[in-house]
Amino acid sequence: MRVAFVVYDGFQILDLTGPHEVFETTGRYECLVVGPKAGPVTASGGLCVHASFGTDLAPEGIDTLVVVGGAGVDDARGEAALVGWVARAARAARRVASVCSGALLLAEAGVLDGRRVTTHWAREEQLRAEYPGLAVDCDPIFVQDGRVWTSAGVTAGMDLALALVEDDHGRDLAHEVARELVMFLRRPGSQSQFSVPLWSAQPATDPVRAAVSSVQADPGARHTIADLAGRSGLSERHLQRRFTSEMGVPPAAYVERVRVEAARRALAEGDEPVEALARRLGFGTAETLRRAFHRHVGVAPSDYRDRFRGAREYA
Repeated sequence: MRVAFVVYDGFQILDLTGPHEVFETTGRYECLVVGPKAGPVTASGGLCVHASFGTDLAPEGIDTLVVVGGAGVDDARGEAALVGWVARAARAARRVASVCSGALLLAEAGVLDGRRVTTHWAREEQLRAEYPGLAVDCDPIFVQDGRVWTSAGVTAGMDLALALVEDDHGRDLAHEVARELVMFLRRPGSQSQFSVPLWSAQPATDPVRAAVSSVQADPGARHTIADLAGRSGLSERHLQRRFTSEMGVPPAAYVERVRVEAARRALAEGDEPVEALARRLGFGTAETLRRAFHRHVGVAPSDYRDRFRGAREYA
């Protein structure tokens, strides 16, 4: 199964090497690197990669086309020969994918017209504005729309590649690759790009770190200000002040956001009733969960589950 990776000057090196390593580790794919022309191509960080093929490569025989992202994608979209080759290769391939801002190059080639897609969150507004015919959703880390798959930035490309391996060869091989590469396998496409480690500041002192760690370790436990103060060794007032200063939000708001993030993962990955989920994650009632979910996500938990139900197949 031939996988062709499209690169250009200024591409993001991990957008290439991460997914490339996933496919190569299986021993089931032949990976090709295609540039505007055969020869050295310089990544945004200065590393050079040798493209074995240029746009004179006949696209027939490519199973999966993967267009990588990077700061150079804007210039790459102006290269008519490269854009034309991507369009032809996308028509010939069984499956097409992009990593990060590679979606912009696919869009320029007309591959994404009318499809639901994602990209790196920092490119969301550009993708919306320049290609209004797309349904852009930059919450999930990857999205499948028919034979076209798009992913968020950098490491999300490895999650996408694992999902493609599982789609081709089953869960066991994907597990084997994930273990070999020391990756988390169960990161579904529906997982938000804005999960707790991304939206949250990091604690600067041990007392606040202790409180934060206890919330993240068990979102459904009791996390009143008194409970957190006891774990941190500070008075309630002192913890409230220190926590808000270091984390940017008060303890109660932080607890709610962690619980909502846990609920998002549970809704995407399983079929636990909302009422049971609310009790397990510390919301108490389904109505409390629904209100918190609406505040942070903008949809009801049941709608969120329905929206991403299909993504669980690739978790």
